[in-house]
Amino acid sequence: MTNHHEEGSRQTIEHAKGLVIDSIAETMDLYGVTRSAGTLYGTMYFEEDMTLDEMREKLGMSKPSMSTGVKKLQNYNIVKQTFRKGTRRQTFVAEKDFFKFFSNFFTKMWIREAKINLDTVKQAQKELNKLIEDSEVDEKIKHEAQQVYQQLEASIPYYHWLQKLVDSIESGEIFEFLPVDQEK
Repeated sequence: MTNHHEEGSRQTIEHAKGLVIDSIAETMDLYGVTRSAGTLYGTMYFEEDMTLDEMREKLGMSKPSMSTGVKKLQNYNIVKQTFRKGTRRQTFVAEKDFFKFFSNFFTKMWIREAKINLDTVKQAQKELNKLIEDSEVDEKIKHEAQQVYQQLEASIPYYHWLQKLVDSIESGEIFEFLPVDQEK
């Protein structure tokens, strides 16, 4: 293979990686993770492991930005700290298994959603109950408070279902109902 042909081939590989990295970054952005953290994860996905300096060099971001991004990705348990043999420098590796990525990333988001919203619904219902039980409140207002209370009550099964979905993903039970196709 000529040097020119080899260079063109390497550019094609880098372009293909770039397409996937951009797609990962856009997807993570949809779910509230900064695009730069998504780009960082996507970049790390194609590497064995990386130091913060290597990340900074590859992405052109500041070391504090890299550190912040890595910490956020570690919080989602989709990046882990590793060590290279023969060096004391910290390295980081991205989760390569997208099923594990899905489980780690989305379950944290969904558990947070369920907790925040269930807590808020309960607080809102307490406030509405005070109105409903207050003898000095106009019947029209009480009726409206009861309607809002019932609407909130109707949302609770969704959050409980979401918690069960997370449990089934974390236990692996979901794969009994939705098996992973091994075909390519």
